[in-house]
Amino acid sequence: MLPLWMLAGFGDWLCHRVEHIEHTAGTKESALHWAMLAELGIAIAAALLLQINAAVLALLVATAIAHELTMWWDLIYAASRRRIPVPEQWVHGVQLALPWVALVLLIVIHRDQALAAVGLGSAQADWRWHWKEPALPAGTLAAIAFAAVLLVLLPFAEEFRRCYRADSFEEKAFDPRR
Repeated sequence: MLPLWMLAGFGDWLCHRVEHIEHTAGTKESALHWAMLAELGIAIAAALLLQINAAVLALLVATAIAHELTMWWDLIYAASRRRIPVPEQWVHGVQLALPWVALVLLIVIHRDQALAAVGLGSAQADWRWHWKEPALPAGTLAAIAFAAVLLVLLPFAEEFRRCYRADSFEEKAFDPRR
């Protein structure tokens, strides 16, 4: 799921670059993208580093809901200020579905803790945070971090910088006090 999520994020950044969002929805849209990255970043870090139990599943549900709400906010904001072409809509469809698909897969895999979290099943819900045992290999975590930086964090940092600079320039260029 992670490679697909990262490629969808990169695809979204490419769409924004082609559409020149720095001259339409600008910094606010880019900031909403950072909010969604933070929401999913928390979820992904938890799933990679912590033992999946009731506590982690609850966190993942909360982050999926937060991401969903932020995505709707982003789309409403962006659609009021710029055109969202079909390829970008396809990318958004993938980005909308992936957190929920990942969550459902983890719930199925860890159904004993998912059921226990809502008071069903025979297992006892574990609401404590535990490091994943066995931990994922350091090389795997490093590769994931490298890919996330390369495909998601750096492109969206570039987008924010581009939007911020355009906003600053347009403010100065159209400042009635000048």
